[in-house]
Amino acid sequence: MKHLVLSAVFSICSAVPILAEDLRLAVTTSFHNSGLADVLLPEIAKDTGLNVQLLVVGTGQAIHLGEAGDVDAILVHSQKAEEAFVDGGFGRHRREIMYNDFVFIGPVEDPAGVGNAESAAESLSSIKANQALFVSRGDESGTHKKERALWQLAGFDLEQFGDWYRAVGAGMGATLNAAAGMGAYAMSDRASWLNFGNKEGLALLFSGDPLLFNQYAYLPVNPERHSHVNAEGAQKLEEWLVSEEAEALIDGYQINGEQLFTFNATR
Repeated sequence: MKHLVLSAVFSICSAVPILAEDLRLAVTTSFHNSGLADVLLPEIAKDTGLNVQLLVVGTGQAIHLGEAGDVDAILVHSQKAEEAFVDGGFGRHRREIMYNDFVFIGPVEDPAGVGNAESAAESLSSIKANQALFVSRGDESGTHKKERALWQLAGFDLEQFGDWYRAVGAGMGATLNAAAGMGAYAMSDRASWLNFGNKEGLALLFSGDPLLFNQYAYLPVNPERHSHVNAEGAQKLEEWLVSEEAEALIDGYQINGEQLFTFNATR
């Protein structure tokens, strides 16, 4: 009889599904547009029991969400802003996870000759010299911050730009669509470009400058600043993101035979 009772209890417990643990993660539109989340999230749920709820925004907004305690962690790509987030006590630390690079996109005819440039600065100089239409995200995202920094490194003041420079205040997908619609140039992360479906009339014209390196980092929100955040869940997710399984999935993610990200987390 005792064995029968134990068996019945075991059967009931086995029939009850393990409740998933919710975790709010702010990620960039470029990461989301790449499609990598669709590969990672099911495996994260299976291995950790975490139901990761993505808030898809630009890096600037992701950091604001972290500062307000509206998410448990952020995955972004703007090192200077990330370090300020940690230094301000909002993040526990910064953990590098993976990288790709930024590329310059433009009309196939390439009227500004960007494809002939030997550096990112020369690419931008050619666009400005020809007053060629350029679409900027204009949304304080990591991509936007990087683009502005590159213009400044090339010796230009954005405040003096004319109507050829168009800030759309939107995510990466919308920015690429705007560039396609206007026959304009734009800067994109490689992953978003490879996963972009409306490439007609556009081409990848320039890449390879070390200045176009694009690092993604994971920052758990500091529970000492916001006691309600899921710090244990954020730690569990971090441990998974630097695991061998995550490395294999990140490095193995390709579109049309091209790798979108390279894992570089330290263990």
